[in-house]
Amino acid sequence: MGDHHTGQRDLFEHRPEWEEDDVRQGTVATVVLPDGVDKPLDYLVPERLVGTVEPGRRVTVPLGRANREQIAYCVAIRSGELPLAPLKEVIGVEDPAPLLSPRMLELTKWMAERWLARWGEVLEAVLPSGVRLARGTRQEALLVASGTAPARRPTAPQARVLAAAATPTTAAELARVAECGRSVISRLVETGLLIDAGTRQREPGRAAARAPLPHHRPSELSPAQQGALDAILAPLRERRHETILLFGVTGSGKTEVYLRAVEETLAQGRQAIILVPEISLTPQTCDRFRSRFGTVAVLHSHLTAVERHAEWREIASGRVGVVVGARSAVFAPTPRLGLIVIDEEHETSFKQATAPRYHARDVAEWIARSAGIPLVLGSATPSLETFARCLDGSWRMCRLPDRVGGSQLPAVITVDLRDAQSRARGALSPRLVAGIKWALASGGQVMLLLNRRGFATHVQCRACGHSARCNQCDLALTLHQPGNRGICHGCGLITRLPADCPECRAPQLSQRGTGTQKLEEQVRTLFPGVRVARMDTDTMRTRGSHERTLDAFRARELDILVGTQMIAKGLDFPDVMLVGVVNADAALHLADFRAAERTCQLVTQVAGRSGRGALGGRVVVQTSTPEHPAIRSAGRHDYEAFVRHELPIREALLYPPYGSVVRFVVRSHREEAAAAWAGTLTDRLRAAVAAGGEGMRVLGPAPAPIARLRDRFRWHLQVHGPDGERLRALVLQATAGLRTPDDVAWIIDVDPVEML
Repeated sequence: MGDHHTGQRDLFEHRPEWEEDDVRQGTVATVVLPDGVDKPLDYLVPERLVGTVEPGRRVTVPLGRANREQIAYCVAIRSGELPLAPLKEVIGVEDPAPLLSPRMLELTKWMAERWLARWGEVLEAVLPSGVRLARGTRQEALLVASGTAPARRPTAPQARVLAAAATPTTAAELARVAECGRSVISRLVETGLLIDAGTRQREPGRAAARAPLPHHRPSELSPAQQGALDAILAPLRERRHETILLFGVTGSGKTEVYLRAVEETLAQGRQAIILVPEISLTPQTCDRFRSRFGTVAVLHSHLTAVERHAEWREIASGRVGVVVGARSAVFAPTPRLGLIVIDEEHETSFKQATAPRYHARDVAEWIARSAGIPLVLGSATPSLETFARCLDGSWRMCRLPDRVGGSQLPAVITVDLRDAQSRARGALSPRLVAGIKWALASGGQVMLLLNRRGFATHVQCRACGHSARCNQCDLALTLHQPGNRGICHGCGLITRLPADCPECRAPQLSQRGTGTQKLEEQVRTLFPGVRVARMDTDTMRTRGSHERTLDAFRARELDILVGTQMIAKGLDFPDVMLVGVVNADAALHLADFRAAERTCQLVTQVAGRSGRGALGGRVVVQTSTPEHPAIRSAGRHDYEAFVRHELPIREALLYPPYGSVVRFVVRSHREEAAAAWAGTLTDRLRAAVAAGGEGMRVLGPAPAPIARLRDRFRWHLQVHGPDGERLRALVLQATAGLRTPDDVAWIIDVDPVEML
């Protein structure tokens, strides 16, 4: 986005001497709206607000012919001659102090350009809702549920209001959402069930900290650990930027290196941000950092808006030295930032799935480069983009090839499911069942990975072949028990599945495929009396459920943990003797150029959960394609062999890391409308490529792999090119001035990580 005020500034600063002195002078604020308007707008700052309107604060401005009041972000201020055309005035100031520093304003502008997003979208994304809702006194009071238990059962309208007030909300909005009158809300305020959010936000408000677990601090590091730490300490002490990758096998002590680097950061009086990919990993990471450093700020999606706001204030005050959190914690307002660490940097959860579709790794590098501080990445299975940047010398790689403490990587046993003797009636092969028995008899624990939730992956009629599908999505319904419920994992639709086929009336629909729920049931049947728990998005919905389950497993209150990918990475349980990968091929054949990379990463990561203690361990991988390079490399704990195989393929096809991809997804209630608009975009892009897009190509349009989702038909297309900056410029040129039909919506995803 260029500065559209440059020409005006030149005129103001170089006024001819012969002009009169009574030319209108004043202060102009440049503001960005959160949504709707793409370009910045100028407003006159009235005398009463001069000095309070400043970059980083939000202001209220009139918009459009109706002059409706709109909150906007002030991004620049200038004083001098006013333009001849009259400007509308800023109405008021929302915030008592700037919410965004000059560096954060610069970052958000860069993010908008990098991921082709609106600047206002990015500004909204970097500020937690709890911070944005804490407005000045001009606005209507914000109400929030107090959490107090009601003396009597709430009425149906009261229950709706309390549910809607889980986060701070105005009374008008509560009345609209709950479809009730103001009297219902007033009564809840009188009884103390609703309170002023401002009052609650003035209280400490921070989430209760877990008791820190004992954490051993090794007296000395291994040579590889010490080498990695020295590589980090050099730029840290010299106050310069460098990006350093710790490429270490699972159990090689990467976390201890992080901890030592943070120790040095705090000793310098500075702050550190530690990013982890999954909410399930945050408690364990926090435990380790709390045991070493005491107070730690936590930022993740399971916090309430009030708790997040309280954490935000503590970080901004500088009273907390260590910030741990998921993707958005990279925006934490650290006034003395000295170090950023991204653990399990290969994880796709670091890419935002909705606009603005940023990647936290790229944002972290921008921040680290701007602040002149080190960025540390860690993984046993680095993304190919990261690996390539190390190979070309842009980033530094430190290898940690061995486990610390003398433990060895576990032996991996591959079970070929194409062999009739390897198959069983259930999901577990005889070899895997024998391995589970061996681990339990030896006093160890077991982890079983199946990256498919539910009871059966689909339900089908044996007679006519009809399968139960979502009527809003192009997806089979997944059977969940109890209740014989068919759930769409695309839109969340829940329906009761019929006993007989709705097409041919044949009885008893057949349940096909296995999900984690069915696997859990089979394990309980095969091993009666064994303590089993399941971790997937169905069982981990309530707040604190991740911590409770993992704490129980760590305390040996559970023997077998069944789960999806959330159990595959970053977890350290010394008593796990066996890890079973029930279906290693689950994602291998998806329509995604990263499918093989993700499969190798997932199998390698979950295999690394085994054998970390004195008892040793084994891994059993069930697969129908044991010869695939991803499976073969994971089975040998040789991720680098997979990288050497995959990189030439990516280079030949101009896929990342050797090229950039921009994906378009078009949605509409009508398939012909989605197809037509996808065709229009394709024509514009191909014309732009023909006119000057050397080395670029357009693929598509075609129906998306999931062709219908949430009652919208989906078409997609891709543009590939060797240079990301040139590719983004071409996309902007090709899409400029387009007027989207009313019944169509479309998105642009720069460097996507999901292709479905």
